[in-house]
Amino acid sequence: MFRPRVIPVLLLKGQGLIKTINFDKHRYIGDPINAVKLFNDLEVDELVFLDILASKEKRTISIDMVKQIGDEAYMPFGVGGGISTTKDALALINAGAEKIILNTAFVKTPELVSELAALLGSQSVVVSIDVKKNWLGKYQAYINGGREKVMEAPVDLARKAEQLGAGEIIINSISHDGMMQGYDLDIIRQISSVVNIPIVACGGAGKLAHMRDAISGGAHAVAAGSMFVYHGARNAVLVNYPEKKELLNNFS
Repeated sequence: MFRPRVIPVLLLKGQGLIKTINFDKHRYIGDPINAVKLFNDLEVDELVFLDILASKEKRTISIDMVKQIGDEAYMPFGVGGGISTTKDALALINAGAEKIILNTAFVKTPELVSELAALLGSQSVVVSIDVKKNWLGKYQAYINGGREKVMEAPVDLARKAEQLGAGEIIINSISHDGMMQGYDLDIIRQISSVVNIPIVACGGAGKLAHMRDAISGGAHAVAAGSMFVYHGARNAVLVNYPEKKELLNNFS
């Protein structure tokens, strides 16, 4: 029976974990290594760690942090944030990461995708495309943590990512981020219709029904942040993840 991967996305700011709303309004939620230990116990499929300031500060996600995560994590994990060279990527893979996630570098130096695919295999190279509608209702892509607009359309960027050798694409909706009201299904449908590599929906999930909608819309996997670190109407911080039986029942 096919069950899509369900992936917690954890945002790093300095040495701490934070959660955002619309890529803004940062809220500290705890220690990343403690979160990894809890997710180990919950038997999650996969983890993603993104350093939200790395590109802005012209550095990579911390190698030491990735080593600590690698020492603790029982599951595969991908990392992103400021990765701009093959040297950066290889250091992170050697530190324990299984996947390298590119956003800003994909736009600025797209040849890096091909270089890493040749070195590591496409399965280890992920392109993340951050999207938001403009005032005319047209989708636009952004880099540098949502601060810099990209001229190419998200659909064209997705095609390019596949052609360059990326193994999968994360579609992250800026306007849905942290809202917990559901994914942007339109952009998921648009991109999944033009590429053959797996699409990971991100931004907006608040319940498993939202994830089912994303899979029905063409996503191969679903990612979320708030859903796995908040609990209850007041958004108390509580690391959580559905039981395997619940996931099977919801995606069968």
